[in-house]
Amino acid sequence: MNRSTSIVFHLLLINILLFAVTYFWRSGNNPLIEYLALYYPESSHFKLYQFVTHMFMHGGFSHIFFNMYALWMFGTAIESVWGGKRFLFYYFFTGLGAAALHTLVNALVFKGMNAEMIAFSNTPSPELFQQFIEAHAEKGFSGQFLAVCNGLFSEWSDAPENAAYADSALALMRRVIAGLMDIPTVGASGAVFGLLLAFGMMYPNTRLMIIFLPIAIKAKWFVLIYGAIELYLGFSQPGSSIAHFAHIGGMLFGYLLIRFWIYRARNSRN
Repeated sequence: MNRSTSIVFHLLLINILLFAVTYFWRSGNNPLIEYLALYYPESSHFKLYQFVTHMFMHGGFSHIFFNMYALWMFGTAIESVWGGKRFLFYYFFTGLGAAALHTLVNALVFKGMNAEMIAFSNTPSPELFQQFIEAHAEKGFSGQFLAVCNGLFSEWSDAPENAAYADSALALMRRVIAGLMDIPTVGASGAVFGLLLAFGMMYPNTRLMIIFLPIAIKAKWFVLIYGAIELYLGFSQPGSSIAHFAHIGGMLFGYLLIRFWIYRARNSRN
């Protein structure tokens, strides 16, 4: 790692050190996650600086390994051409753009959930309650919580005229929304996908050997295929624990910034 890629080296160092502290902090709740991960703005844990700090937190060995490997592989090539200042600006710009798109998508999801809850309150029924739970609480919630919801559905189905069950169901639906808002987002994936996009634009015909594929593929096709997969997964798996739209956001904001730089450079020569 030479001086021309010193930014990549320091980003790797910070990410690895924070992951090590997070991993070995075993006593009670880890305050690093609560303070540095990104939470939805309506969560009680949210702080504005988390849009930056979440980029240095990771959820496991495979998560940090693939992100740091991609940061090293693509980042060193890009920084050696752009220089440290432009590279660092691009890295944070794409990371922040990824977080912004991820937050916007979550806002649309929560808006839809609130609309479902309003529709339920207008015409409460055990079937609508069960549909809400199956759609939004099957992943990320404890078995005990799901057992409470299923028990309420069963009891309410036996006595559908009892209004008390509707109030209890509404309270549980609010807990689901609040619980989803309190799920933290971590990782440098948005910025890493921005680097992948930049590499594909700078070296479109460079052949990459993918770990899971036995053949080499040109960088431009790899970027297009990966972006299409992320877009498909983002729409087909809205409740996934992987922030697919953050990945798309990193690539989108990276593309817009690079196109802006190209446009400005052309105008400065005219």
